[in-house]
Amino acid sequence: MESAIIRTEGVTRCFPSGRETIYALKDVGITIEPGTLTILRGRSGSGKTTLINLLGALDRPTSGKIYFNGNEITRMSEAQRDELRRKEMGFVFQSIALISMMSAYENVEFALRVAGYKASERRQRAEECFAFVGLTKRMHHRPGELSGGEQQRVAIARAIAHRPRVVFADEPTAELDTHTGLQVVKVFKNLVEKEGLTVVMTTHDPSMVEIADRVYTLEDGEIVDEQ
Repeated sequence: MESAIIRTEGVTRCFPSGRETIYALKDVGITIEPGTLTILRGRSGSGKTTLINLLGALDRPTSGKIYFNGNEITRMSEAQRDELRRKEMGFVFQSIALISMMSAYENVEFALRVAGYKASERRQRAEECFAFVGLTKRMHHRPGELSGGEQQRVAIARAIAHRPRVVFADEPTAELDTHTGLQVVKVFKNLVEKEGLTVVMTTHDPSMVEIADRVYTLEDGEIVDEQ
Protein backbone atom coordinates (compact mmCIF):
# COMPACT_ATOMS: atom_id res chain seq x y z
CA MET A 1 0.00 0.00 0.00
CA GLU A 2 1.34 3.44 -0.92
CA SER A 3 2.55 5.48 2.06
CA ALA A 4 2.45 8.88 0.34
CA ILE A 5 -0.84 10.75 0.45
CA ILE A 6 0.06 12.72 -2.70
CA ARG A 7 2.50 11.77 -5.43
CA THR A 8 3.12 13.16 -8.90
CA GLU A 9 4.86 11.62 -11.89
CA GLY A 10 6.17 13.75 -14.74
CA VAL A 11 3.55 16.46 -14.31
CA THR A 12 3.63 19.10 -17.02
CA ARG A 13 1.21 22.00 -17.49
CA CYS A 14 1.43 24.20 -20.55
CA PHE A 15 -0.73 26.85 -22.16
CA PRO A 16 -0.86 27.98 -25.81
CA SER A 17 0.09 31.61 -26.36
CA GLY A 18 -0.23 32.60 -30.00
CA ARG A 19 2.24 30.45 -31.88
CA GLU A 20 4.18 29.64 -28.73
CA THR A 21 3.60 27.23 -25.86
CA ILE A 22 4.15 28.51 -22.32
CA TYR A 23 5.25 25.87 -19.83
CA ALA A 24 3.99 26.61 -16.30
CA LEU A 25 5.31 23.27 -15.04
CA LYS A 26 7.81 20.86 -16.57
CA ASP A 27 8.15 17.18 -15.60
CA VAL A 28 7.45 17.72 -11.88
CA GLY A 29 7.74 14.76 -9.54
CA ILE A 30 7.08 15.23 -5.81
CA THR A 31 6.00 13.08 -2.87
CA ILE A 32 4.00 14.31 0.12
CA GLU A 33 3.78 12.11 3.19
CA PRO A 34 0.70 12.16 5.44
CA GLY A 35 0.88 14.24 8.60
CA THR A 36 3.46 16.70 7.26
CA LEU A 37 3.69 20.38 6.40
CA THR A 38 5.09 20.74 2.89
CA ILE A 39 6.00 24.14 1.45
CA LEU A 40 6.18 24.90 -2.25
CA ARG A 41 8.36 27.98 -2.52
CA GLY A 42 9.47 30.18 -5.36
CA ARG A 43 9.19 33.63 -6.85
CA SER A 44 6.08 34.88 -8.62
CA GLY A 45 5.71 32.96 -11.87
CA SER A 46 7.73 29.96 -10.67
CA GLY A 47 4.76 27.57 -11.02
CA LYS A 48 3.91 26.97 -7.37
CA THR A 49 0.28 28.12 -7.63
CA THR A 50 -0.21 26.06 -10.79
CA LEU A 51 1.16 23.04 -8.94
CA ILE A 52 -1.03 23.46 -5.85
CA ASN A 53 -4.09 23.83 -8.11
CA LEU A 54 -3.21 20.53 -9.79
CA LEU A 55 -2.61 18.74 -6.48
CA GLY A 56 -5.96 20.01 -5.21
CA ALA A 57 -7.81 18.74 -8.31
CA LEU A 58 -8.76 22.30 -9.30
CA ASP A 59 -6.99 21.89 -12.65
CA ARG A 60 -5.68 19.05 -14.80
CA PRO A 61 -2.10 18.61 -16.04
CA THR A 62 -1.30 18.60 -19.75
CA SER A 63 0.59 15.36 -19.14
CA GLY A 64 1.74 13.26 -16.21
CA LYS A 65 -0.04 11.60 -13.30
CA ILE A 66 -1.18 12.73 -9.85
CA TYR A 67 -2.09 10.25 -7.13
CA PHE A 68 -4.12 11.06 -4.01
CA ASN A 69 -4.09 8.33 -1.36
CA GLY A 70 -3.11 5.82 -4.05
CA ASN A 71 -5.85 6.80 -6.50
CA GLU A 72 -4.98 8.51 -9.78
CA ILE A 73 -6.99 11.72 -9.71
CA THR A 74 -5.90 12.68 -13.21
CA ARG A 75 -8.17 9.90 -14.55
CA MET A 76 -11.21 10.82 -12.46
CA SER A 77 -14.36 12.39 -13.88
CA GLU A 78 -15.29 15.94 -12.90
CA ALA A 79 -17.98 14.58 -10.56
CA GLN A 80 -15.44 12.31 -8.83
CA ARG A 81 -12.99 15.20 -8.48
CA ASP A 82 -15.74 17.41 -7.01
CA GLU A 83 -16.54 14.71 -4.47
CA LEU A 84 -12.86 14.31 -3.60
CA ARG A 85 -12.44 18.03 -2.98
CA ARG A 86 -15.63 18.26 -0.94
CA LYS A 87 -14.78 15.36 1.37
CA GLU A 88 -11.00 14.97 1.48
CA MET A 89 -9.58 18.45 0.86
CA GLY A 90 -9.72 21.90 2.42
CA PHE A 91 -8.56 25.15 0.81
CA VAL A 92 -7.19 28.44 2.16
CA PHE A 93 -6.57 31.19 -0.37
CA GLN A 94 -4.59 34.43 -0.29
CA SER A 95 -7.82 36.38 -0.86
CA ILE A 96 -9.43 34.69 2.21
CA ALA A 97 -12.87 34.83 0.51
CA LEU A 98 -15.05 34.94 3.61
CA ILE A 99 -18.70 35.93 3.13
CA SER A 100 -18.76 39.50 4.46
CA MET A 101 -22.43 39.54 5.52
CA MET A 102 -21.98 36.45 7.69
CA SER A 103 -20.28 36.29 11.06
CA ALA A 104 -17.11 34.22 11.36
CA TYR A 105 -19.17 31.47 13.00
CA GLU A 106 -21.76 31.55 10.21
CA ASN A 107 -19.01 31.23 7.59
CA VAL A 108 -17.76 28.02 9.20
CA GLU A 109 -21.24 26.70 9.94
CA PHE A 110 -22.22 27.25 6.31
CA ALA A 111 -19.22 25.21 5.14
CA LEU A 112 -20.37 22.36 7.41
CA ARG A 113 -23.87 22.61 5.99
CA VAL A 114 -22.48 22.27 2.46
CA ALA A 115 -20.45 19.26 3.61
CA GLY A 116 -23.65 17.56 4.79
CA TYR A 117 -23.21 17.82 8.56
CA LYS A 118 -26.38 17.48 10.62
CA ALA A 119 -27.61 20.61 12.40
CA SER A 120 -27.00 18.95 15.78
CA GLU A 121 -23.33 18.43 14.90
CA ARG A 122 -22.54 21.75 13.22
CA ARG A 123 -22.38 23.97 16.33
CA GLN A 124 -20.07 21.66 18.26
CA ARG A 125 -17.71 21.17 15.32
CA ALA A 126 -17.62 24.90 14.51
CA GLU A 127 -16.81 25.74 18.13
CA GLU A 128 -14.04 23.11 18.15
CA CYS A 129 -12.49 24.71 15.08
CA PHE A 130 -12.61 28.22 16.53
CA ALA A 131 -11.02 26.97 19.74
CA PHE A 132 -8.25 25.36 17.71
CA VAL A 133 -7.38 28.56 15.84
CA GLY A 134 -7.69 30.64 19.04
CA LEU A 135 -10.73 32.71 18.04
CA THR A 136 -13.50 31.51 20.34
CA LYS A 137 -14.13 35.04 21.63
CA ARG A 138 -14.25 36.52 18.13
CA MET A 139 -16.40 33.99 16.28
CA HIS A 140 -19.56 36.12 16.29
CA HIS A 141 -17.81 39.09 14.66
CA ARG A 142 -18.12 39.76 10.94
CA PRO A 143 -14.98 39.58 8.78
CA GLY A 144 -14.81 43.40 8.51
CA GLU A 145 -14.47 43.59 12.29
CA LEU A 146 -11.46 41.26 12.33
CA SER A 147 -7.80 41.88 11.57
CA GLY A 148 -6.17 40.31 8.51
CA GLY A 149 -4.55 37.62 10.63
CA GLU A 150 -7.85 36.84 12.38
CA GLN A 151 -9.65 36.60 9.05
CA GLN A 152 -7.07 34.14 7.80
CA ARG A 153 -7.50 32.03 10.93
CA VAL A 154 -11.27 32.00 10.31
CA ALA A 155 -10.51 30.79 6.79
CA ILE A 156 -8.40 27.99 8.30
CA ALA A 157 -11.25 27.06 10.68
CA ARG A 158 -13.57 26.88 7.69
CA ALA A 159 -11.09 24.76 5.70
CA ILE A 160 -10.66 22.15 8.45
CA ALA A 161 -14.28 22.04 9.65
CA HIS A 162 -15.31 19.01 7.56
CA ARG A 163 -12.21 17.06 8.68
CA PRO A 164 -10.32 16.87 5.35
CA ARG A 165 -7.21 14.75 4.97
CA VAL A 166 -5.25 17.53 3.25
CA VAL A 167 -5.42 21.32 3.47
CA PHE A 168 -4.02 23.34 0.57
CA ALA A 169 -3.00 26.93 1.33
CA ASP A 170 -1.98 29.21 -1.53
CA GLU A 171 0.09 32.17 -0.27
CA PRO A 172 -1.97 32.43 2.95
CA THR A 173 0.47 34.93 4.50
CA ALA A 174 1.10 37.15 1.45
CA GLU A 175 -1.06 40.01 2.72
CA LEU A 176 0.17 39.77 6.32
CA ASP A 177 3.22 41.18 8.10
CA THR A 178 5.92 38.69 9.03
CA HIS A 179 4.90 38.35 12.69
CA THR A 180 1.23 37.76 11.87
CA GLY A 181 2.18 35.45 9.01
CA LEU A 182 4.26 33.29 11.32
CA GLN A 183 1.30 33.04 13.72
CA VAL A 184 -0.86 31.75 10.88
CA VAL A 185 1.79 29.22 9.80
CA LYS A 186 2.06 28.00 13.40
CA VAL A 187 -1.67 27.23 13.27
CA PHE A 188 -0.97 25.02 10.26
CA LYS A 189 1.92 23.38 12.12
CA ASN A 190 -0.35 22.64 15.09
CA LEU A 191 -2.88 21.07 12.71
CA VAL A 192 -0.15 18.73 11.53
CA GLU A 193 1.20 17.87 14.97
CA LYS A 194 -2.04 17.66 16.97
CA GLU A 195 -4.67 16.71 14.38
CA GLY A 196 -2.53 14.62 12.02
CA LEU A 197 -3.55 16.73 9.02
CA THR A 198 -1.42 17.08 5.92
CA VAL A 199 -0.81 20.69 4.87
CA VAL A 200 0.58 21.85 1.51
CA MET A 201 1.37 25.55 1.37
CA THR A 202 2.86 27.92 -1.20
CA THR A 203 4.98 30.90 -0.21
CA HIS A 204 7.74 33.15 -1.48
CA ASP A 205 8.67 34.16 2.09
CA PRO A 206 11.96 32.51 3.22
CA SER A 207 11.10 33.10 6.90
CA MET A 208 8.35 30.44 6.64
CA VAL A 209 10.65 27.67 5.45
CA GLU A 210 12.16 26.68 8.81
CA ILE A 211 8.82 25.49 10.16
CA ALA A 212 8.18 23.03 7.30
CA ASP A 213 8.84 19.28 7.25
CA ARG A 214 9.71 19.39 3.54
CA VAL A 215 10.36 22.23 1.11
CA TYR A 216 10.27 22.07 -2.68
CA THR A 217 11.73 25.08 -4.50
CA LEU A 218 10.38 25.86 -7.95
CA GLU A 219 11.97 27.97 -10.63
CA ASP A 220 10.59 28.42 -14.15
CA GLY A 221 8.18 25.52 -13.63
CA GLU A 222 10.77 23.01 -12.45
CA ILE A 223 11.78 21.63 -9.05
CA VAL A 224 15.29 22.94 -8.51
CA ASP A 225 15.76 22.03 -4.85
CA GLU A 226 14.27 19.72 -2.22
CA GLN A 227 15.04 19.84 1.48
